[in-house]
Amino acid sequence: MAQHKTDRLFLQLHELYKKGLACLLQSSSIRSYIIDVLYNPRLSICTDESMIRSEVDYDADLVIESSYVLNTAGYLYQIMKAIHITEQFMDSPMTHHQVVAMQKFTAFVLQQISFRLQNMYTNTCVNKQTYISDKISCHMLELAAKFGCVSDMLYIAMYYYKTLRYREALSVIEMTKVKLAQPYLMYMGDVDREKYTEAVGGQSWSTKIRQAIAEDITLYNTVCYISELIPEQSFLQTGLHIPVFVLLHFLEFLCYRHIDTTLSQAALDELQVLVHHDRGLYVPDLLRDISWEILGICQQIIGNLQAALYSYQQSLTQHPYNRIQTATQKRIQDIVQSTQHQYVEDLPLD
Repeated sequence: MAQHKTDRLFLQLHELYKKGLACLLQSSSIRSYIIDVLYNPRLSICTDESMIRSEVDYDADLVIESSYVLNTAGYLYQIMKAIHITEQFMDSPMTHHQVVAMQKFTAFVLQQISFRLQNMYTNTCVNKQTYISDKISCHMLELAAKFGCVSDMLYIAMYYYKTLRYREALSVIEMTKVKLAQPYLMYMGDVDREKYTEAVGGQSWSTKIRQAIAEDITLYNTVCYISELIPEQSFLQTGLHIPVFVLLHFLEFLCYRHIDTTLSQAALDELQVLVHHDRGLYVPDLLRDISWEILGICQQIIGNLQAALYSYQQSLTQHPYNRIQTATQKRIQDIVQSTQHQYVEDLPLD
């Protein structure tokens, strides 16, 4: 029976083939265009191949569009509401764009829950509960990294740093460094089109986003990720948006402070070169406020107060995208007061 249907279909297709162009006249959607050309031989239909979207352009647009799914402040009730909406989506057919958005949102939810679990059990005296929640958090962050992009690996590094596992954090940072250094990386829509196509062209979106796409990091003010940034987070309504390359060097500096001061200084030097000399390639202009701020925090930590003061002042001159001016002014005030106090102590006694 199946063979008979196949044979019949083949005969129908063969008949259409024999008719040639005339078979297209049977299509109501394109019949009118063909008739116009047949009646007017001088009329031509332009088939401009440059209008066909390339895979690279399509992927770049997909990254931008999927980012809108995370326009939430990260409050628990918002997350629960979004999860409920996601459940409804699962029961209906989804477009490719919707699947990508759901994948990105899943990574976001896993990251949020992981840090919230850690915050819940930080001060508990029950070791078993702490151990179990830690295992769950680590597993969810690893799972989120499989759903998310290259940058999402830094959430694992932040978690390890927060839980005092500096060597584990540095191991993740090194892996992230390797991926961010690939010549086919897509960041802020910028990419070497040829190398990107050679590396991940034609592959699944999961492979592309995990291997070749990086985005900036958002730290929502409802969760403590890095204690050194608490002042900046405390004055915000939503979250901090940090360039991925700035956060990478920041975490590297913080971790090496507990292991190797020489390597910690090297990480700070790299961060300083990046913030001082980048022209929008790795530090977007809109995020230069938090980039100068983070550089100042690092300089203040090692006691270089003059350099820190300069960095904080530079932060105030940038576009206030992250709205951290209050925190920056408070840090400047602390340095000035500390310097004045030290000056008084150094005065000779009569």
